[in-house]
Amino acid sequence: MTTRPGARPTMNDVAAAAGVGLKTVSRVVNDEPGVAAGTAERVRAAIAALGFSRNDSARLLRQGRTATLGLLLEDIADPFSSVLGGAVEEIARGRESLLFTGSSGAEPQRERELALAFCARRVDGLVIVPTGTDHRYLLPELAAGTAVVFVDRPAGRIEADAVLTDNAGGARAGTAHLIRHGHRRIGFLGDLPQLYTGAERLRGYREALADAGLRYDQRLVATGRTDQATVAAALDRLVGGPDPATALFTGNNRITLAVLRALPRLPHPPALVGFDDLELADLLSPGLTVVAQDPVGLGRIAAELVFRRMDGDREPPRRIELPTVLLPRGSGEAAPRTGR
Repeated sequence: MTTRPGARPTMNDVAAAAGVGLKTVSRVVNDEPGVAAGTAERVRAAIAALGFSRNDSARLLRQGRTATLGLLLEDIADPFSSVLGGAVEEIARGRESLLFTGSSGAEPQRERELALAFCARRVDGLVIVPTGTDHRYLLPELAAGTAVVFVDRPAGRIEADAVLTDNAGGARAGTAHLIRHGHRRIGFLGDLPQLYTGAERLRGYREALADAGLRYDQRLVATGRTDQATVAAALDRLVGGPDPATALFTGNNRITLAVLRALPRLPHPPALVGFDDLELADLLSPGLTVVAQDPVGLGRIAAELVFRRMDGDREPPRRIELPTVLLPRGSGEAAPRTGR
């Protein structure tokens, strides 16, 4: 038996070609038991001859699923985001789901537009690295059954799953490391203070100073945009003047990179500890001391959690926090210069 030219072969066509019933074809296609070896081989031969392929889309739609997942990052090109996204994709691939990815560009309105666009395409779940601070726009999607997990930063003004880094603890450890090496004038270069990660890392910096009995000095703190020009200007302010910072704690990898580009023009580069690891950081001279996050762990756990929600987990929202690791490599171990 042949199908009409241009028509997609159906299971009925396979059954007719193999001389078996429709249920037998269904069992072979779905790898179910109960079919004799010879019969199964005849069905598979008919499948190959006809070019039949299972229509998973129809089956999934009947189940209320589309086998798709949306991932919303701040910047898909950022090293931290790309590693996190790769971990989410690995889990999605293992669950035979397609992953749609977009970048918000750190713009809350863009984040909202992308998240709702993914939902309009009926993704089964969303993993979001949020920029905005109000996520009530997702309440109708949550009520409709879309699974949503936030990663790196928690949701704003709604209760939702969140997989986070111990930002305050990591910044506290990095700053304390500089204090142990004799620094008392430690500058902090951070992200926008309204961002959860930026605020938490500043909190950890302040806690380390307080633990050491050191006064918090606003003149040693610069937060805001992370572009090269802004960071370079802040660096000049922190290390210039009669009482400069002898060490710096940088709040994310973008800021650290901007500082590294500016350091060669400084006559007396400060000691440096950065939050987030960088590729080839150990090959610098001196090597870059960092507080390392676990973007693979963040992405993997967030993806596993969103799939559990898609599978029917109705437990209350969870907040999972992963630890950081301090990696001393040389840049954060230099003692303060004297006689500057």
